[in-house]
Amino acid sequence: MIHRANYLNEIRTGLGRSPVVALIGPRQCGKTTLARELMASASPNYFDLEDPATALVLRNPMSALSGLTGLVVIDEAQRAPELFPVLRVLADREEQPATFLILGSASPELSRQASESLAGRVEIIELTGFGVSELPAADEHQLWVRGGFPRSFLAKTDRDSFDWRRQFTRTFLERDLAGLGFGMAPQAMGRFWTMLAHYHGQNWNGNEIAASMGISPTTARHYLDALEQTFMIRRLLPWHINVGKRLVKTPKIYFRDSGIFHALQGIGSHGDLLAHPKLGASWEGFALEQILCAHAGEAAYFYAIHSGSELDLYFPSLNKGIEIKFQDAPKLTRSMHIAMEDLKLNELQVVYPGSREYMLAEGIRAVPLSRA
Repeated sequence: MIHRANYLNEIRTGLGRSPVVALIGPRQCGKTTLARELMASASPNYFDLEDPATALVLRNPMSALSGLTGLVVIDEAQRAPELFPVLRVLADREEQPATFLILGSASPELSRQASESLAGRVEIIELTGFGVSELPAADEHQLWVRGGFPRSFLAKTDRDSFDWRRQFTRTFLERDLAGLGFGMAPQAMGRFWTMLAHYHGQNWNGNEIAASMGISPTTARHYLDALEQTFMIRRLLPWHINVGKRLVKTPKIYFRDSGIFHALQGIGSHGDLLAHPKLGASWEGFALEQILCAHAGEAAYFYAIHSGSELDLYFPSLNKGIEIKFQDAPKLTRSMHIAMEDLKLNELQVVYPGSREYMLAEGIRAVPLSRA
């Protein structure tokens, strides 16, 4: 078992200063496992809304919850939106006899209720799959190939991992999307998701995808919204401040889990990946997601101008840029100099799959992923 100390500390800190903490993330990313670790050191009240008997108890939430003390954990909270107004009332009690940890996969209703009913009372923590910071350096390639979902990463063999991910995508399409409030036909969404894999790391072109599928651009955008809200896809926005050049203004699309991307591409092993034409795009998406997790809370963009120069990640508040390269020894490029000058960067890191850190030029250095 991999002990996720940073997330546990973050949850404990949140519960120490707020009456409600919402732990959100994709299905099967480990939310319930983390909650059970917390419950091992407390005397909690645990409600799993996927259990019909529990759901029946919480049909009258004020009666069920008002007399409880200590830690109260409510799993799959998106299944009972009527809970949120009750949680607001309970959170406003002066003595605060109980704190509430609610777990949920993203859905329009969960996001709306948390932001509206619990404004000022809730801390939201986003949980992802395993990351490079939680694992030994020797496991980086396995994490890249299999992705961070615990059952995929910890599978006994690559075949077992691949089969789990294929089954996950099927269940996600046939059951989870509907359960989260998205009324999309599984077959159509499956075609869209598979097609989107060919755009991984590229600018979003909804008109092109819609034309290929025979759907409207509006429908394609709704499909993309659903995958983004369920943590399957990241829509990375371009930096938009005018620097006197023609900026690219359409977002880039990335799969948030490299293992799911590989499953949809039919990539089952590290050897398969090294021979695949999407190798560079795969590494870029994997590294980008790990870097964004390491900089959680920081606004991030990509920067690109129509003349061809671009930067994979830009953190305005840190005045820092990141370029991601799948190369044994990245070299200095003209595009890096342009980005440094345009954005007046203090630092530009070139992240690559090596283990040595070295300078490329003043303010520009190559770094391993684990140090980005």
